[in-house]
Amino acid sequence: MYTSALAGKVALVTGGGVGIGRAIAKGLAESGADVAITWRTHGEGAKTVLKEISADGRRTLGMELDATSSKDVDDKIKEVANHFGRLDILINNVGGLVARVPIAEMSDEHWHHVVNLNLSSSFYCCRASSRLLAEAGRVVNVASLAGFSGGGAGGAAYAAAKAGLFGLTRGLARELAPRSITVNAVAPGLILETPFHELHTSLKQQEAVVSSLPVKRPGLPADVASAVVWLCSPGAGFVTGEIVNINGGQAFQ
Repeated sequence: MYTSALAGKVALVTGGGVGIGRAIAKGLAESGADVAITWRTHGEGAKTVLKEISADGRRTLGMELDATSSKDVDDKIKEVANHFGRLDILINNVGGLVARVPIAEMSDEHWHHVVNLNLSSSFYCCRASSRLLAEAGRVVNVASLAGFSGGGAGGAAYAAAKAGLFGLTRGLARELAPRSITVNAVAPGLILETPFHELHTSLKQQEAVVSSLPVKRPGLPADVASAVVWLCSPGAGFVTGEIVNINGGQAFQ
């Protein structure tokens, strides 16, 4: 549903070409924001999203970004602010499991790759954006239920990185509160129609999780996007340092 709650705002969504990032980018645009999105491996999907957002009358910017490179992050976030003349909203959506690897078999390289992709990337983006965000800006970090639960088999590195993202969220919320900037995270559970579960969760495992959920259905990217859009709205100005669970009741079983 189209609204004007975010009219005049500029949002940056990292990893905005597919899945949850795509839904968030479109949701922010539907609420009136101009939107920049980045990609690393889903460039064609990102370009499609940009066309869809532009067709609705919103200004857009698309950029390829290596979110694990602090220099690339610094350069691209400055580019967003220069292009639009401001930056109001940062959505840190870049991340991924990479592969399921038990601790006993995990190389240093795999550990650092997963932590850099899921935690360091958000730190780089938060650091660069914190210098540029407008008063009463918004930061939302896309974490995971795995940060609470420890994740599935072979997912310890991913779970550790997402748990670290909870701490980064709360620490930054304290730092930016004097400027009325809120910092929150969302922790999705099983969200289908995303590359994550297409790659790393078998159909049998998906069905088992869905059957155990109190709501008896899987989550979809739009379920996450609607929560993120609300956290970016004026009505969420008194909500900061929170981790919002989006998992159909899985967390309290």
